[in-house]
Amino acid sequence: MTKLPKDFLWGGALAANQFEGGYDQDGKGLSVIDVMTSGAHGKAREITQDIDPQKYYPNHIGIDFYNRYKEDIALFNEMGLKCLRTSIAWSRIFPNGDEIEPNEAGLQFYDHVFDELIKYGIEPVITLSHFEMPLHLAREYGGFRNRKVADFFAHFAETVFKRYKDKVKYWMTFNEINNQMDTDNPIFLWTNSGVSIDENENSEEVLYQVAHNELIASAKAVKIGKEINPNFEIGLMISHVAIYPYSCNPEDMMEFVKANRLRFFFPDVQVRGYYPGYANKMFEQKGYHIGWQEGDEKILKEGTVDYIGFSYYMSTVVKHDVESYKGENVTNGGLNHSVDNPFIQQSDWGWAIDPTGLRYTLNTLYDRYQIPLFIVENGFGAVDEFNEHGEINDTYRIDYLKAHIDAAIKAADEDGVDLMGYTPWGIIDIISFTTGEMKKRYGLIYVDRDNNGHGTLERKKKASFDWYRNVIETNGESLNSY
Repeated sequence: MTKLPKDFLWGGALAANQFEGGYDQDGKGLSVIDVMTSGAHGKAREITQDIDPQKYYPNHIGIDFYNRYKEDIALFNEMGLKCLRTSIAWSRIFPNGDEIEPNEAGLQFYDHVFDELIKYGIEPVITLSHFEMPLHLAREYGGFRNRKVADFFAHFAETVFKRYKDKVKYWMTFNEINNQMDTDNPIFLWTNSGVSIDENENSEEVLYQVAHNELIASAKAVKIGKEINPNFEIGLMISHVAIYPYSCNPEDMMEFVKANRLRFFFPDVQVRGYYPGYANKMFEQKGYHIGWQEGDEKILKEGTVDYIGFSYYMSTVVKHDVESYKGENVTNGGLNHSVDNPFIQQSDWGWAIDPTGLRYTLNTLYDRYQIPLFIVENGFGAVDEFNEHGEINDTYRIDYLKAHIDAAIKAADEDGVDLMGYTPWGIIDIISFTTGEMKKRYGLIYVDRDNNGHGTLERKKKASFDWYRNVIETNGESLNSY
C-alpha cells in the first residue's frame, strides 16, 4: 500500500526571473532582479541603478525558457511531473506596476505556458511574486515601504486570477516572504520588496513596516482570489531553516524560542489572521510604528491562507553565548547566534545537509497550524561534471533527494502530517539567485550555459532524471533504483 495519497503533487520548482529570460520581449518591463549583476564564485550580486552595458546580467537570458517552453515542458512530461511550481513575472503583466490595463502579450505568454502544461496533465502551481517586482515600483514608490504598492499588487493578483481562473488551481502570494528579515544580505529585502535601507534608519522597524504592507497585500489577494474562484487553493510561502538549541542549557532553549519567532511570524499572521502576542509586545517595548491603518484587522482576518508552502534546504543551531564558541559558523539562515552542527555534513557551499530536519520541520509546522503543507523547494546545489561517456552521473543529488523524500514520507505516513506535494528546486538548471551563477546547479536536466553566459543552451538529462521519474511512477515507493 502506498504511503502517500494517490493525488500527491510530485513536481519541480522554478522562478520566472531565473529561467524565463526574455527580459525585454513583448512589452515586459524591468524588474528588481533585472538590475542585478552576476556575483559568481560565491560573491553577493551587485544592484545597479540602471543597466550597465559593461556588466553581465545573467537573468536577462536565464535559460531562455521564454522561447523554449514547449521543449522544456515536453521534458517535464517525460520525467512524469504531476505539477510545475513556477511564477508569473509581475513586470511582464504590468511593465511599470502601476498601470490600469495589463500587457496583453504578457498574459498571452502564460496562457500558452499553462495550456502546454495542462495538455500533458501537469498542474500549474503559481507564485504571484517571486522576486519579480517591477523596478518602477521600487524606484518611484520605495517598494513595499509604500502602502500604495499593496494595492498595485492586489490589482495584479486580481488580473491574473481572473485570466487564469479555469487553468490554475494552486497559488501562493509571496515567495519566501520571511527571508527579507535577514539584514546581513540586502539583496533579500531588495528582491522581496523593492526596498533599500539608509544608514540612519532603524532597519528593524523598517523591516516590520515593509512586512506589514506585504501581509496586507497578501491578505487582499487571497480574498480577491476566493471571490473569483472559491475552488482556488491559495497558500503562503516561507523559507524554513530548522533550528535546534545547542544544548539543554535553559538559556540555549530560550535562544531557540526567540530565534523561532522569526520563522513563525509571517505564517502566524497569514494562517491565523492576526498579529501574535510576542510581536505586539516587541513593537510596544521598542516604540515601533508599523503603519497600521483602520480596517487592517479585518483585512488580515478575511485573507487567511489555505496551505503552507515552504522551502527547506538546511538546519542551524543556536547558542545563547555564541561569542564563547570556538567552532566555525555555517550558513546561518539569518541568525546571529548560529554555530556549526558536528552531527551533520555540509555541501560545497556550506549548507548543512539534514534530511531529518525536514521531518522535524513538517511536524513543527503541522502541529502549530493544522493546515496542509507543501514542500515547494528542496534540492542540492553542486558542480556537475560530465564523465568519459558524456553523462552526468549525479548520484550525490540522488542521495540528497532520496533522503529528504524518505523523511517527508515518514512525516506523512508515521506522524500524520497532511502533505500535499513535493517540488524539488531547480528541476532544470537555472541561474542561482544569491550569486547569479550557473556553476551551482540544482537541476535534473543540464543546461549548457556557464557563469559568463557562454554555451549553446542545449538540454541534457542527468542520471537523476530517470531516478526521479521512477520515484513519481511508484508514488515514492521506490527510492533506491539508480
